[in-house]
Amino acid sequence: MTSSNNTINKLTNLELSIQISLNGLSFCILERNTNTITNLKQISFEKKLNPLELLDQLKGIFNSEHALQTNFSKVHVIHDNDLSTLVPKSLFNDVALADYLKFNSKILKSDFITYDHIALNDSICVYVPYININNYLYDKYGEFTFMHISCILIESILQLEKNSESTKFYVNVSLNHIELIIVDKSKLLFYNTFEYVTKEDFIYYILFTAEQLNLNPEVFNLVFIGDINKDDEFYKITYRYVRHVEFGNRNDVFKYSELPKSKYSNFALIKSF
Repeated sequence: MTSSNNTINKLTNLELSIQISLNGLSFCILERNTNTITNLKQISFEKKLNPLELLDQLKGIFNSEHALQTNFSKVHVIHDNDLSTLVPKSLFNDVALADYLKFNSKILKSDFITYDHIALNDSICVYVPYININNYLYDKYGEFTFMHISCILIESILQLEKNSESTKFYVNVSLNHIELIIVDKSKLLFYNTFEYVTKEDFIYYILFTAEQLNLNPEVFNLVFIGDINKDDEFYKITYRYVRHVEFGNRNDVFKYSELPKSKYSNFALIKSF
């Protein structure tokens, strides 16, 4: 989706991507002329906020982060929440957006609902963006594009696995929630997001999902992306129950002023460019 304001003229080679959730946000800045990511930062909140608190927190961050106080040629916004669902394109009707969401998400009558087309899967992602955040960024930057995190994850992983002949069980790890994206022979088999607190919650959703899809933890390949490493208790408990565990790779082509934590961290954020 694109929100536009043609009254603002931007003469710059810098692009901003910002990923926003109720638990925190991250952003990076790409200098397009040199294909270099010059800024990459992740900020976690002390507690899960509501959308109004999120806006107040965002304003404070934008006032204190010097890198964000400039003009950008493009701004990409990623809404990272559980207010989304996938609909096959052949069954999609844009007058039924609320109906698609109401069975698996808590939505209000006042919520703004929109959708994006996932080309590689020929499906539609229906979701609720944080409209107060969009309005603030519109006032600040003018034209920008916004998407749901599921669109970026699904399209990016399907692209990475386009020639795969096996089953890959991707787990995108963020603070207090994970996205599970399962691809079988380059086709999307499953997508969902789950909140977790303990490592037992974490492994439960992985194993329960595998069981429901008749996937054997002794056979499929589990691929971690996002905010996780081998020292984490979440990695260790997964390795105990799943035989084949590995870390993913963004396979990006950018240069960096400062390298990211790993080749698989900030996956959706960097893939949004």
